[in-house]
Amino acid sequence: MLKSASEATTRTATFARVRPRSAGRLLVPGQIVVSPETQLRYSVELWLGEGGFGQVFRARRLGRSADVPGTVCIKISPRIDGWLREAYFGQLLDGHPRAIRVFDAFPLTRDAGDVHYCLALEYAAHGDLSAYLRKNGGGWTERSARREIAGILQVLGKLHRGQMLHRDLTPVNVFVCDGRHLKLGDFGIVRQQSDQRGITARTLNTMTAPSEFLAGAAPKWQARDDVFQVGQLLGMLIKGDAGARIRTHDVRRLPCSDHLKEIVYRCIGERRKRYESADELIEALCNPPAPLKAGILRTLKNAHLAFTGILRMPRRDAIAAARRAGAIVHGMPSAQTTVVVRGRPNPQQAAGRAGGLKLMEIKRLREKGHKITLLNETQFWRLAGPSR
Repeated sequence: MLKSASEATTRTATFARVRPRSAGRLLVPGQIVVSPETQLRYSVELWLGEGGFGQVFRARRLGRSADVPGTVCIKISPRIDGWLREAYFGQLLDGHPRAIRVFDAFPLTRDAGDVHYCLALEYAAHGDLSAYLRKNGGGWTERSARREIAGILQVLGKLHRGQMLHRDLTPVNVFVCDGRHLKLGDFGIVRQQSDQRGITARTLNTMTAPSEFLAGAAPKWQARDDVFQVGQLLGMLIKGDAGARIRTHDVRRLPCSDHLKEIVYRCIGERRKRYESADELIEALCNPPAPLKAGILRTLKNAHLAFTGILRMPRRDAIAAARRAGAIVHGMPSAQTTVVVRGRPNPQQAAGRAGGLKLMEIKRLREKGHKITLLNETQFWRLAGPSR
């Protein structure tokens, strides 16, 4: 939602830094701001930061209110477009335990006739996630990270079910509230898609934007690209550092279970293999997949087969034996694959002992209903016969 001027990260597609139109501070400490909508008065106390929308101040509510807390954030901008969206989503998500609340939305008319647009928002005592991790250091436990990211995904899931895309899920738009509970804020660039093809992305955050967009290789933003950003947040929580984006080669070093590594890798890896929505990612976080166990097969004839892991014999000998037995050999598992032969794990696998690229692809294909039989090396040679 907000960031210091030196840390502004929301950029246009041409990567020009976004700045408020008006130079200087839009409010000053001690100033009283009155909402013509609710008749509530707010006393500005402290400048907190600024971003693409405008500037944010801590303020104190004056007088009594049953709905608005004593301390709020006043977010002010000279532009009406982002204000309208944030006010709308404040109403849409009102009362959601994982969304920053919008208590008041009103225009502020200056003496000179200029109009600025204000929001009174829920105040997050611990600031945004980026500042919190920078100040406190240390990664979160896996249990906490799973729980808090699943909470953020509940908000995102509501957007996705309404065909809306957030597009700005960054560590400066996720806030740490009391009890170290995370809440999602800043809905200023949310857009609704008219179909499943997505929407054109003209505004990008280079910290968490998918690599395909930074390279200009993806034409439209889809729900799976929001998922990429959530994967970045999850990896940053586990690592305890939001200062740099998580890359695929970083995943195997994350201090968490192999299952969580697989989830992070799938979020930030190849675009077509990502979870397709927030609900899919929640399902993965809450329900570990069944372990990959060896199955039973009578013959290799006409089997579409792939190998993974380290075999006792050279891979070329195993491929030749499989072909003599009538199998069609593939390099990577695909929708055609019916059998995978698994050797010993490679210690350099992308996401842990059971998290090689081929094993992750088998799990993804099984989720989509493809039947794939897993064989260990002993079973394979029993069916293929001795190598020559």
